[in-house]
Amino acid sequence: MMQNVHLAPETDEDDLYSGYNDYNPTYDTEELENDTAFQQAVRTSHGRRPPSKISLTSSMGRPMTGPIQDGVTRPMTAVRAAGFTKAALRGSAFDPLGQSRGPAPPLEAKNEDSPEEKIRQLEKKVNELVEESCIANSCGDLKLALEKAKDAGRKERVLVRQREQVTTPENINLDLTYSVLFNLASQYSANEMYAEALNTYQVIVKNKMFSNAGRLKVNMGNIYLKQRNYSKAIKFYRMALDQIPSVHKEMRIKIMQNIGVTFIKTGQYSDAINSFEHIMNMAPNLKAGFNLILSYFAVGDREKMKKAFQKLIAVPLEIDEDDKYISPSDDPHTNLVIEAIKNDHLRHMEHERKAMAEKYIMTAAKLIAPVIETSFAVGYDWCVEVVKASQYVELANDLEINKAITYLRQKDFNQAVETLKMFEKKDSRVKSAAATNLSFLYYLENEFAQASSYADSAVNSDRYNPSALTNKGNTVFANGDYEKAAEFYKEALRNDSSCTEALYNIGLTYKKLNRLDEALDCFLKLHAILRNSAQVLYQIANVYELMEDPNQAIDWLMQLISVVPTDCRALSKLGELYDSEGDKSQAFQYYYESYRYFPSNIEVIEWLGAYYIDTQFCEKAIHYFERASLIQPTQVKWQLMVASCFRRSGNYQKALDTYKDIHKKFPENVECLRFLVRLCTDIGLKEVQEYATKLKRLEKMKEIREQRIKSGRDGSGGSRSKREGSAGSDSGQNCSASSKGERLSARLRALPGTNEPYESSSNKEIDASYVDPLGPQIERPKTAAKKRIDEDDFADEELGDDLLPE
Repeated sequence: MMQNVHLAPETDEDDLYSGYNDYNPTYDTEELENDTAFQQAVRTSHGRRPPSKISLTSSMGRPMTGPIQDGVTRPMTAVRAAGFTKAALRGSAFDPLGQSRGPAPPLEAKNEDSPEEKIRQLEKKVNELVEESCIANSCGDLKLALEKAKDAGRKERVLVRQREQVTTPENINLDLTYSVLFNLASQYSANEMYAEALNTYQVIVKNKMFSNAGRLKVNMGNIYLKQRNYSKAIKFYRMALDQIPSVHKEMRIKIMQNIGVTFIKTGQYSDAINSFEHIMNMAPNLKAGFNLILSYFAVGDREKMKKAFQKLIAVPLEIDEDDKYISPSDDPHTNLVIEAIKNDHLRHMEHERKAMAEKYIMTAAKLIAPVIETSFAVGYDWCVEVVKASQYVELANDLEINKAITYLRQKDFNQAVETLKMFEKKDSRVKSAAATNLSFLYYLENEFAQASSYADSAVNSDRYNPSALTNKGNTVFANGDYEKAAEFYKEALRNDSSCTEALYNIGLTYKKLNRLDEALDCFLKLHAILRNSAQVLYQIANVYELMEDPNQAIDWLMQLISVVPTDCRALSKLGELYDSEGDKSQAFQYYYESYRYFPSNIEVIEWLGAYYIDTQFCEKAIHYFERASLIQPTQVKWQLMVASCFRRSGNYQKALDTYKDIHKKFPENVECLRFLVRLCTDIGLKEVQEYATKLKRLEKMKEIREQRIKSGRDGSGGSRSKREGSAGSDSGQNCSASSKGERLSARLRALPGTNEPYESSSNKEIDASYVDPLGPQIERPKTAAKKRIDEDDFADEELGDDLLPE
């Protein structure tokens, strides 16, 4: 083995840097296969022997203190200078970078089968499932969120068991267990599985190892409130309030608001007042102030209502003024910053907060104005004065307009008009709203000239007011100028594409102009916006009927009766369409349903009676003709039909009695006398001669009357012209009476039971609009009356301070 070891040659001791270029063949790895000694060491244990220990001692017999470095001992004293020595060069070449030691050993491979690694991977998977569950919940997929939460719970329990087997129980990750349980409870609650959610919350609350778990009793209280278990809800709210320190002021205020709302739900208004008064003294906010007004309204305390309203007005909004978004100079950098923040998320949040404050103040004013003073007008005046002295000055005009709307609800149109006329000299926005409402009022009273005048005023004040343009189009429509009306409706739609009244009215206008394809397009667009509007569905069916497509008309009428199944006119229209198609059985079904819901429609009664006569069931037809005779007792034909049904069914005695009753009521009816003569002859009664004499006399009188009429026509020209002049005046009166009768008939057709329930006349089929001061939306006349305000409508807005998983 030593034959392969090459020692460096001895050189001069003074040559300290010799040997730099010497090559030691020991490090030649390419010749290791031919090295016999190396191969022997690999095959045997010769190369695995432990290195021998070298013990060096000094001449005195004690061991040396200097360590051995590369076979050379460090000198015990500093007599010899440090550096390269001859002895250091004898055993090896110069290797300052340690390259002779070879590459570093490879890193130890990770053992994926180890228990610690399995626990780490399982914990990572649980965290991922919790995150996926929260993301699914935020996207609205509640079922997937619940499945992920359950899967995370199962894997977390497996993780806990594995940790207990490997480590001590103190090393269990409590934060992970808490987050998994809390997320599971939240997902149960979101899916309305309240019993499971409460059980999961109980597991968290009862575990003493979870810190601050007591505040989750707020969520338990919210669940009990949703279940209408108000006593338990109050109990858990109070338990949560006791466990939250006073440092968390905001959380305590929210819990007290929920307690107050729950007291309102239970009717304990005095306790609710105590809660909300404490909140308004500690940290006033809009919701608590509004709920306090509701509570005082419920107990009827006028003075406290006024004080609460003043407190609500004084709540700070904590938003920036609009002047902040106006550039004070021409600095381009400043202008860029202002443009950037003018429509950012913070600005939108400020708008929402201001809109919410105005909504609460307006609703509270409308609620208390009729009760805080002797009359609602005085109450509104007080509210207006308070609002004018606050930061919500612009709401005073809206309150005045709402005062006029209240007059409308009380049917006091004169006061409403006077109140609205006060705004003719106000700013353009308020003037436009008032003029729009005045136009609406005059339009309903059929005073189209006044309605048109105020509509013009509203349009001139605000050209972009879709309500004003719609009302202007309505007045033009009433005058018969359909093309011009369509232009106003189009302009209203250009200003506000969501103005459904203008879209509906333009569809009616196209129908009047016989532009059925465009009318159908308008109504189909409106159907996409108002999916369940009965008027829109009827108009689509009617347009298809006008286009002579009965199958499509039937399909849309079927959709209509799915929305309003008791609409007698839609049912009768379906019966009419099926009858025109020759399907008598389906026609009978829908006519009969229509009769069930409205048994006073003469057309339906007549069709059903005729149907039973055609099918040889005269006995059943009697019922319908008797009903018709009750509705129209002066019409002899219904009673004659009843007698005819008796005669056809073979009940001659009943038919004879019926004809006698008809003869008593209508002694000059020739048809009744003819049937009496025929029946008496068939039966062999003595009264036949009497009825025959009356019949001859009536027929003779009829002939004489016809002869007089004929001779009158053959008179002289002068007298005839004179009579024509006289008759002309009479005919003028008759025409007036006729037109009056036609108007009355049209009025009757406007009632339930007309052929077209949603299109009774040219005036009624137009949707007029007025501006509601509460917001930008336009209300139609059919929704003019606001819903009565009660505490339940607003108390729910305070609920739901759930602690959601992050």
